[in-house]
Amino acid sequence: MQDLINTRAIRHYAPDLLAGRESAEEWLTGAAGAWARIHGLDAPDCSLSEADPGALRDLRAAFQELIAGAGGDTGGSTGSDTSGSGKASTAGQGAAVRLAPDADGRVRMVPVGRGRQWLESALWSETLLAQRAGIWPRLKLCRNTECASAFYDTSRNNSGVWHDAKVCGNAVNLRASRERKRLRESGVS
Repeated sequence: MQDLINTRAIRHYAPDLLAGRESAEEWLTGAAGAWARIHGLDAPDCSLSEADPGALRDLRAAFQELIAGAGGDTGGSTGSDTSGSGKASTAGQGAAVRLAPDADGRVRMVPVGRGRQWLESALWSETLLAQRAGIWPRLKLCRNTECASAFYDTSRNNSGVWHDAKVCGNAVNLRASRERKRLRESGVS
C-alpha cells in the first residue's frame, strides 16, 4: 500500500508511475513479484488494460483517504476528500480473496485475479490484517504537503509526521521559521 501511494508524481523529482499502461504494468510487476516472494506465492499475471491505470490511480486515492481518515495524515493535504464520501467509500467492493491453509496449517488470505484485480485483492487483505494487528495507524502520509509520501512510522510512540525528518521536516520548519521572522519584522505578532 505504501508503494502504491508512493507511485504519485512528486514535483520535479519523479513522474507518476501510474500515468500510462506500460509504466503502471512495470511498477505492478515489480511490486507484486516482491509481495509474492515475501508471502511464498507465485508471482501473479500483472497484465493491465488501457483503462486499468485510471482505476489504479483511483485505488491509490482511496488508500490515501483511508490513511488520512485513520489519523495517518497528520496535517498534510493530498487533495483527497477525507469526508468518507470519496473514493474510499466505494473502493474495494469487488475485491475477492481465497482462504487457504499454509504449510503450518494456518489459514491465510490469498489474493485472486490478475493485474488490477489481484492488486486490489492483495491490498484489501493486507489492510484488514494491518487493522486487526493494530499497526494500521502507523501507516501515515508525510506532513510536508509538497511531499505527502506514505511511510511507516517506526517511532516508539507513533508520533512521526515526516517521511524523512531531515528532508521534509527541515524544509517545512525552515519555511515556518522564515514566515515567523517576516511577521516579526513587519510588526505583526
